[in-house]
Amino acid sequence: MFSLNDRLQADTHHVTDLDLCRVLLMDNALWPWLILVPMRGNAVEIHRLDEADQTALMREIVLASRVVERLFAPDKMNVGALGNMVPQLHVHVIGRTRGDPAWPGPVWGSGHVRPYEPAEAEALVERLAEALREGT
Repeated sequence: MFSLNDRLQADTHHVTDLDLCRVLLMDNALWPWLILVPMRGNAVEIHRLDEADQTALMREIVLASRVVERLFAPDKMNVGALGNMVPQLHVHVIGRTRGDPAWPGPVWGSGHVRPYEPAEAEALVERLAEALREGT
């Protein structure tokens, strides 16, 4: 049974559900930052997913990366599955731009946060959901 980790729930906006993953927007307007959470109960590690889910996860990571790239034109895409603070399997897809507040270091723990205004988040969620449905 799938349920979203409380911290992920608190720190994000729901964008859409794909075949495998729930797609979330991190509540930090400094970066275009998606989080993909496989909707599998007790999923913790990519290598512990069955082969079909591993393949689906990679397809959805690529889709999310392409969407971020098309909508935001970042200089670099960062993709990572850390799970040190939140054990539920989730994959970060982050568009990075030279000169962003944490460049060239990681966004985690950088101390740079700007939550979205409610209307801003709502509009972006709609744009992202549409782009993900279109498959671009």
